Amino acid sequence: MVSSITLFIVGSVITANNVINAFTLGHVSKAKISTSLLAKENNEGMMGRRGLLQTIAAVSIALPANAIKMNTVADGLLPDLPPEAQRSYLQYRVALQVAADYYLFDLQEKIGNIDNWGEINEVFVTKGANGMGQPNKIERYYVNPMRILGLSMPPDEADTIRDAQFKFERAMAKISKAVRGVRRDLPVEVDKSSIVDAKAGWEDGRVALNDFFVTINKITGLDELKVLPPAGPDQNKKYGRSAKRYFELAKKTKLCQNRGGPALSQAWGQLMMSGLLQENMDSCGIPDMNEYFYQS
Repeated sequence: MVSSITLFIVGSVITANNVINAFTLGHVSKAKISTSLLAKENNEGMMGRRGLLQTIAAVSIALPANAIKMNTVADGLLPDLPPEAQRSYLQYRVALQVAADYYLFDLQEKIGNIDNWGEINEVFVTKGANGMGQPNKIERYYVNPMRILGLSMPPDEADTIRDAQFKFERAMAKISKAVRGVRRDLPVEVDKSSIVDAKAGWEDGRVALNDFFVTINKITGLDELKVLPPAGPDQNKKYGRSAKRYFELAKKTKLCQNRGGPALSQAWGQLMMSGLLQENMDSCGIPDMNEYFYQS
């Protein structure tokens, strides 16, 4: 039995001047490019644009019968939820977990190193002018999914989700204020209190994300979203997800972006990547997102 879903791949932060990765549902195998969506992105000037919030492509994916089973609307407590709540959760669960991976594996390290604060500043930047700017990365990959899920849920649960969202926004505002104006190429004296505030903001955001994830897990009855442990020597072990796999995923996505996205990589695939693709990867080398999401 073969089903069809849509994977949206967007630009990602893994090193300086890049932004984080966000994925919705996906199993990357044999991909068929949605040319109409790609044309739309080209017309809007998004394809190939450097910087924040660069959409690479929309890819229609076919799931083979032996793919890792993804929970569906028939599982857990999802059948008891409104249809919009079901759709919102299934759409954003993978994206939110990848965002959580970034928060723990990447953002936490950058906050601990003042030389990387310039990159942190970038995630709070809104591009554009005349009121037509794109939302910044924090809004796009954390706040907006939180808001959408909250609006789709029954009222009692929605209040709890909204509280977690507001707590997270306050935490991000604390980080933004602490790191503002600090760049590696613009030496400034950083007050020790700013370092304390930035780390405190990260911790407040971690707690808020956990509140959100715990609430969503309870509502869906699936317990799929992994909460973020506090900082410490055994943090990664407690988290139970792989930093190596996250950085590999982000690196491959960036390489794909640099080649112009899946549309161009399909055309170049035979010349540039012959023999290098694994069975469960598409022409950009993006790994199977089912396996990535359901890490053991």
